[in-house]
Amino acid sequence: MNSLKIFIKDLRDFLILWLSQSFSSLGSAMTNFALVIWSYQQYGSALQTALLAICSYAPYVLMSIFAGALSDRWNKKLTMLLCDSFAAGCTVIVLILLQSDKLELWHLYCLNALNGLMNTVQQPSADVTTSLLTPKKYYQKVSGMRSFSNSLVSVITPVLATALLSLFSVQIVIAFDLFSFGVAFISLLFFIKIPELKREDSVKEPILKAAKAGLVYLRQNRGILDLILFLAAINLIASVYNAAFPAMVLSRQGGGEVALGIVNAAVGIATLAGSVIVSLLPAPKSRVRVICDTLLISMSTENFFLAFGQSIPLWCIGAVLGWITIPVMGANMDVLFRSRIPIEMQGRVYSARNTLQFFTIPIGYFLGGILVDKVFEPFMETQGADSFLTVVFGSGKGSGAALLFLILAFAGIFVCLFFRKDKYIWQLEE
Repeated sequence: MNSLKIFIKDLRDFLILWLSQSFSSLGSAMTNFALVIWSYQQYGSALQTALLAICSYAPYVLMSIFAGALSDRWNKKLTMLLCDSFAAGCTVIVLILLQSDKLELWHLYCLNALNGLMNTVQQPSADVTTSLLTPKKYYQKVSGMRSFSNSLVSVITPVLATALLSLFSVQIVIAFDLFSFGVAFISLLFFIKIPELKREDSVKEPILKAAKAGLVYLRQNRGILDLILFLAAINLIASVYNAAFPAMVLSRQGGGEVALGIVNAAVGIATLAGSVIVSLLPAPKSRVRVICDTLLISMSTENFFLAFGQSIPLWCIGAVLGWITIPVMGANMDVLFRSRIPIEMQGRVYSARNTLQFFTIPIGYFLGGILVDKVFEPFMETQGADSFLTVVFGSGKGSGAALLFLILAFAGIFVCLFFRKDKYIWQLEE
C-alpha cells in the first residue's frame, strides 16, 4: 500500500492526464470507426476509404519537422487545449452535416487534413509533457500504462461503436466523442499542472534552425535514426494492411460490420494483454533484441492467417498473434528514446522522428487502396473456380485482399531480418 501511495503521489498529474486523454481517445476512435464503415457502405471502395487516413497523415508528416521547434518554445498545456478544441470543432461540423444529410466524402477529407495538422503540433507537446510529468524511474511503467490504455481503447471501440451504430446512429457516436472531449478538456485545464522548461535560447532560435536541430541530432545518433527507419518500413507494410483489412472483412462471405468489430476487438484484447505483460516485466537485458524479436513475430504470423483464413475465428487468431507483442516493442522503444534523447531536445527530435517514421503511412494507405481496387481484386476475378488461387484464397470480393496479405507477410519478414543486422541499432545497447 505504501508503494502504491508513493506511485500515485509521484505520478498524480500524469495519471489525471492519462485517464482523461484516454477517455477522449476512445471517443475519437469510435467516431473514426463509425465513419470508416459509413464511407465503405456509401462508396464500396478501399481506396476512397483509405484516403481518409491519407488526409490525416499527410499534413502530419509534412509539418511535423517544424512542429517540434514550435512545441519546444510554446506552453504545453495551452497548445494541447487549443489543438483539442479545434479537433472538437471539426467533429461538430461533421455532426451538423450528418444531421442535415449533406455529408460527403470530400468533407471528411478536408476535416481529416485539418485534424492532422493540429495533431502535428499537439503530439510533440504531449510526448514532452509525459517526460516532464514522469520521473525517470517510472519510464517503463508509464510506457506500459500508455500502451495499456491504447489497447483498452482498441478493445472497447469496435464493441461500443458497433452497438451504438446498431441501436442508434452515427450521430450518437459523435455525441459521445464530444462528451469525452469535454471531460479531457476540463481535466487538463483545471487539474493538471505542467512544468515548463526554461529555454531562453529556443525563443531566440529561428524556426528553421530549430527544426534542423532535430535532424542534426538524428544524423549524429545513427542508431536512433536507423531504428526510426526500421519502424518506417514496418509502417509502410502495416498501412497497406490497414487499407486492405476493412475492405476484406466487410466484403467477404461471413464478414460484415460485426465481423470487423470482433476482429478489431481481438486486436485490442491482444494489445491489452501485451500491455499488462510489459508493465509487469522487469527491464530486459537487451531492449534492441526485444524490439527486433517482437516485430518479427508480429510480421510472420498475422498476415498469413488473414491470407489463408476465411472465417472470423482464424482472423481473430491471426490478430492475437500479430498484436500481442506490439506493446512490448513500443514500450522498449519508448524507453530507449526517452532515456537517450535530452529532454530539452525531445520536442524537436520527436518531430523529426514523426516525419521520418510516419511518412510511409499515407504512402502505404494509398498503395493499399490502389492494390486492392485496381490490381488484386480484378486479378482474382479472372481466376476460374478450379484455379489454385481460388482454392487457396476463395472467390468473390475480398479474395484479392487475401492474396495481398500473403505478399505483405513475406515483405514484413524480409524487413525485420534486414534491420536486425544493422550494427548501428545494436550499438544502442552500449
